[in-house]
Amino acid sequence: MNINYKFERKMKKILYLFIIIPLLSFAKDKKSLSIDETLPIPNYKMKSVDGSFYSLNDLKTNEGILVIFTCNTCPFVVMWEDRYKMLEEYCKKNNIGMAYINSNYKRRNSVDSYKSMIEHSKNMNYNYQYLVDNKSKLANTFNAKTTPHIFLFDETNKLVYKGSIDNNYKDKSNVTEFYLKDAMDQMLKNKKIEINTTKAIGCSIKRYEN
Repeated sequence: MNINYKFERKMKKILYLFIIIPLLSFAKDKKSLSIDETLPIPNYKMKSVDGSFYSLNDLKTNEGILVIFTCNTCPFVVMWEDRYKMLEEYCKKNNIGMAYINSNYKRRNSVDSYKSMIEHSKNMNYNYQYLVDNKSKLANTFNAKTTPHIFLFDETNKLVYKGSIDNNYKDKSNVTEFYLKDAMDQMLKNKKIEINTTKAIGCSIKRYEN
């Protein structure tokens, strides 16, 4: 990772903690996909930062797929993004597919442009595809609320977990509830997901609306 970029991200974290975080709002999750619902529009193709087009079906493995709605600059993404690498390593180790989705249509000409996505992916050393959700089609179908917003599907394409990564966006060293990791562990062992839904906490997706 570029050292200057990394330093800038750390400084942003500190600034957000003292200035922006008091404005935190918890996203309503009433209309998002229901647990056990089947992966929607699995063959919808999206352009990735590598220049190729992929659907979620293309990126899914025999163990399922983790879908993360994210972006480049949201303060909650900035604070949770140190967990992304941990998730990548877990998915690779356990053969779970993974996809980063940028649905911020209204910021496509600024901080969430395709060019900015390419730069961000390189700076953060993403090892999974970072996809442009054109006109927020996937976000609107999932009714994803925030960046980040997590959706985990099992080998049968059924939704088994949705919500947040864990219970402490400010500091990974103080996490006490590893919601997503626990859900993935239980999914791989074919056990019931003890906590399958949590609040999505983050910036609202700047989506395309008809």
